[in-house]
Amino acid sequence: MVSPLQQRIATLVARIQKHRAVRVFTRYSEQRGPILAAGLSYQALFATFAAIWVAFSIAGLFIQSNPSLQNALFELLNTNLPGLLKGSDGEGAVDPQALFETSVLNITGIIALLSLFATALGWLASGRDAVRAMFLIGPLKTNFLILKLRDVALAICFGAALLISAALSVASTAALTLVLDWIGSDSDSGLSHLAARVLGLFIVFLLDTVVLGLFYRLVSGIPIPWRRLLGGSLLGAAALGILKALGSSLLGGASSNPLLASFAVIVGLLIWFNLICQVILIAASWIAIGMADRGVVADRIRQEREEEERIRAEILAEIAAKPRRSLVDRLLRR
Repeated sequence: MVSPLQQRIATLVARIQKHRAVRVFTRYSEQRGPILAAGLSYQALFATFAAIWVAFSIAGLFIQSNPSLQNALFELLNTNLPGLLKGSDGEGAVDPQALFETSVLNITGIIALLSLFATALGWLASGRDAVRAMFLIGPLKTNFLILKLRDVALAICFGAALLISAALSVASTAALTLVLDWIGSDSDSGLSHLAARVLGLFIVFLLDTVVLGLFYRLVSGIPIPWRRLLGGSLLGAAALGILKALGSSLLGGASSNPLLASFAVIVGLLIWFNLICQVILIAASWIAIGMADRGVVADRIRQEREEEERIRAEILAEIAAKPRRSLVDRLLRR
């Protein structure tokens, strides 16, 4: 016999399990989300190094001739990839000034360009399958060449979004300086630095929202309703913003471990990418659960196939029933 206490506990557990957040993490765990995120982070590490090399090889001269854009881009990279660029303390994986000496016209640049295409397209393909797994959908069935061409276009758009974000940061900083001068505030005051920091984080938040929305809708190929897409992208961007605000604190453990000191930057970046990829997949799971709760079908192809099978079964059942109805009619006529 179940005691009242056990019944209350069972009721409480059932209520907790029905909560959306619990079901989101359950879906994420059941679909091997942590393992998928680990694989994505490994690919993202090599794709990032190759992308930065190629980007500075192509646009390095223009960036170097524009100190404001250069500083904004470095700040954006430090925000999104803490520990990648060397600072005044000498810690970091890449010397910022060495990036301007890169070129795609030599053998190193060609290898970096080929590595970028291989790793970036591989990450997009793996990310697509991982997001679709959160929606309980199999791999995207489409022409391989068309799919890769679309991935190339999206990869270029993501890279352009990074430069646009840096340009917006420069423009917003200039506009903020004009506003502070207009109201008579010192641009070197603590309030001015705080306002600039908040404005920069807001621009990064908008960029993350747009990029996540494009990733969930276009890269994955899932027809997500715009309202669900916006909610999940905002949630994911907010989580990424928290990670970026706490980036150096979160990665401090890797650099403080003496066993990892010689390659702490690489370990830190792997941890960082793993956290980001987990946020991306958890936000995708949030969208998937929200769509399922409202009866929105994510896999329209499977829905159409099931509808066709249902109609075919009804037709076969009707055909099979016709002889029996004919026999019954003849018996009644007699």
